[in-house]
Amino acid sequence: MERSPKNHDKFDWTLTLILLLCFIISCTAIYSAQTTGQYADNFVLRQVFWYAVGAIIISIVVLFDSEQFWKLSWYLYGFGVFLLVLLVIAPESIAPIRNGAKSWFIIPGLGSIQPSEFVKIFLILALSRAIISHTKKYQTKTIGSDFLLFFKLGIITSIPLGLIMLQPDLGTGLVIVAIFTGLILVSGITWKLIIPIYGTGIVIFSTVFYLVISNPDFLEKYLKVQPYQFRRIYAWLDPHSFQTGDGYHLINSMRAIGSGMLTGKGFNGREVYIPENHTDFIFSVIGEEYGFVGGSLVIGIFFLLIYHLIKTALETTDAYNTYICAGVICMITFHVFQNIGMTIQVLPITGIPLPFISYGGSSLMGNMLAMGLIYSIRFHHKTYMFSNSEL
Repeated sequence: MERSPKNHDKFDWTLTLILLLCFIISCTAIYSAQTTGQYADNFVLRQVFWYAVGAIIISIVVLFDSEQFWKLSWYLYGFGVFLLVLLVIAPESIAPIRNGAKSWFIIPGLGSIQPSEFVKIFLILALSRAIISHTKKYQTKTIGSDFLLFFKLGIITSIPLGLIMLQPDLGTGLVIVAIFTGLILVSGITWKLIIPIYGTGIVIFSTVFYLVISNPDFLEKYLKVQPYQFRRIYAWLDPHSFQTGDGYHLINSMRAIGSGMLTGKGFNGREVYIPENHTDFIFSVIGEEYGFVGGSLVIGIFFLLIYHLIKTALETTDAYNTYICAGVICMITFHVFQNIGMTIQVLPITGIPLPFISYGGSSLMGNMLAMGLIYSIRFHHKTYMFSNSEL
């Protein structure tokens, strides 16, 4: 027998507390970062505004349940692809090129909006529906049916991925690949397919990476790749050889985090200058001002968030919701790992923001849209009077 939870149990108080902590950390770090930035804008007030918009997004999304998201998933996916196509063909007066990428629309009165931040969420909904639909149709699993599912998910992913890489936006492209990979792993596709397919991809990637380092002339001659396209990799491996160029941010980021030592230099006590550190390099601000303790606290909050998302995925009785949670987990985890990793030279710099902490309206709204899905799953979750947990 179905039983509705009490009203106070419907609201996700744990997620609210996590987001509140992220809000406080974000505003504090951005306030400090903007004091030595090259802009005169008050990014803290803007971040507060975008958090308020995010709260409105959550309050709207929570009104929809999984059945309604199921019906809307392909429409949202198609709308996201339409925006990406429009971005490619739009004139620069509407979609200007910034830092070599055409990734934003200019919205009068609001600023710039990056469609790919929302497309990531739409993709999660579409992939989750595709997995469920395929599983219902092919209840008897075979290698052939698994390969067909892999092919379907690959086609669904490749369309927005290709349009995003045309911008080009490598960072968001990698997030799309992470979402696709995560959902492939939980979709039930046999490892007999996953291992050879991804093994081949790893071999190809490793070969190209080796040629970039040891024989770039080969790539330049036969693949028409220009050496400057690999500068970020060279700057990642040996930043001091590029300290006036692509290695400048990385060197100063490591210097800032390292100088923070155990407890940091205190609020607004930074000494290392990093351009635009209120965005992708916000973790270097936290590391310098609050040291290892502050950085560990931020990482701990993200661990708590991911744990909560995993718990939500395991508790829901709807398979569609489970896949949505899995996609959101992959997206958030990759963002955190990549962003923090690039500030300490573990990974190359790709321009991925730190979720809920870095300044950025599109990124924050996209992440809040994802959290809205989690709130909705929790709010509309149903328990059963004779469930196993109550026997």
